[in-house]
Amino acid sequence: MLQIWIIPNKKNVTPRYDQIAIAQLEKQNSFFQILSPSPDDQGVWIHQNAWFYLAYFDENISKTYNLKNAENGVYVFVIEGQIELAGHNLDKRDAIGVWDTESFTLKSNTKTKVLVMEIPMAL
Repeated sequence: MLQIWIIPNKKNVTPRYDQIAIAQLEKQNSFFQILSPSPDDQGVWIHQNAWFYLAYFDENISKTYNLKNAENGVYVFVIEGQIELAGHNLDKRDAIGVWDTESFTLKSNTKTKVLVMEIPMAL
């Protein structure tokens, strides 16, 4: 279990908690959205211009992530396996921040589960 806190983009909103079945959203070898700022999107929603994606990659898969907002940054967290991103090899429970870009490519070196969290860089 991961507990992740994100500051809302407006004041005095009612705190909320939501839970979904990830299995219904899964796509092998692709990023699939699990959180967004819109209640009409796939996954859960929050009061922030943030998007979270999960990815389950087989070995030797390269995929490009395109940011929803180029002013955002991305925190990539390896849940299982090993990836290569921006010249860095990351193992299970490693993470890396990516910013000042519109996209990036990661490569799975093994069978991998990755959480991609795109969030605003400024409050």
